[in-house]
Amino acid sequence: MSFTYYNSVDETIGNTPIIKLKTISEQVNSNVYAKFESYNPGHSAKDRIALYIINRAEESGKLRPGGTIIECTSGNTGRALAMVGGHRGYRCIFTVPNKISEEKKRILVALGAEVHVCPSNVKPEDPRSYYSQAQFFADSIPNSYYVNQYYNMDNVDAHYYLTGPEIWEQTNGELTHFLACSGSGGTLSGTSKYFKERNPNIKTIGIDAYGSVLKKYFEEGVFDKSIIKPYALEGVGKNIIPKTFITEHLDQMVQVKDQLAIKRAIKLTAEEGLMIGPSGGAAIQGVFEIRKDLKPTDQILILVPDHGSLYLSKLYDDDWMNENVYHKPKKNKYGLPSYDKMKKLLNGIYESYKQ
Repeated sequence: MSFTYYNSVDETIGNTPIIKLKTISEQVNSNVYAKFESYNPGHSAKDRIALYIINRAEESGKLRPGGTIIECTSGNTGRALAMVGGHRGYRCIFTVPNKISEEKKRILVALGAEVHVCPSNVKPEDPRSYYSQAQFFADSIPNSYYVNQYYNMDNVDAHYYLTGPEIWEQTNGELTHFLACSGSGGTLSGTSKYFKERNPNIKTIGIDAYGSVLKKYFEEGVFDKSIIKPYALEGVGKNIIPKTFITEHLDQMVQVKDQLAIKRAIKLTAEEGLMIGPSGGAAIQGVFEIRKDLKPTDQILILVPDHGSLYLSKLYDDDWMNENVYHKPKKNKYGLPSYDKMKKLLNGIYESYKQ
């Protein structure tokens, strides 16, 4: 047969485009480009690690025919594992935090995965956490393979051997800054290592969320649980220190606020027709956090991890934004605040009046 085709979805992973962000470049008076991982078949950078990790697990005998793939995931890793593992005949069981978008949950189910939703506001060691639940399934199910992306160095190696060289070839090694969000840390750690080995002058910068522990750990080597707070961003920050978060090749970590990151995502979608999610918005906000250090001749590359269509019920939903980002009272169908919100408001007014 003479026409060009791929043998499976696996062969379509990678070679995602780099696009110059014109509006952002103008605002920071420099040259800002983004590598859009949403062009992967699973619409995220996690496709790369899923393919690499499953291949390595099969080669080592850790993942055998008829086996079960288990993972704790905020959605994208699970989707990628279900996409690659599903067509190879593996059963997939994923534990997810309850703050992930409804779209992500539905996609996991559509791909044939078994999904267990866990509370996100509990400590990692709590038996109800999505970390603990994944470990429970791994211990209980014979012939299973627990991916454990936060402690699996194949996560880092996937980006060292795949993402790093791909970017280097696309940019001819001429970038001056590289920014990526850090959740598990695999993307940031693997690509930063690759770049630094070839040009130590490239500034490698990680993006963290307020309420996460990663920035303080990077700067002070301290895992400070007292700073952990809930935040709305997905795929950015952590309440643990993953083994895959390697600081050796990082120059800087910056933290971004939920509201600013999400606004950046929505704004870019409207202005440049490139629909991105909250972590993409966080990466863009990271550029604004360092803008005072940028020169007009700099070549800044950010990695945008996934697609905005995964967040239609969140970033691109006014009710969710008002309640979770702007913290406005939730309104009922009559356009009035809910009973609970109104009761709280009136009680506050009453207590103030009594004083």
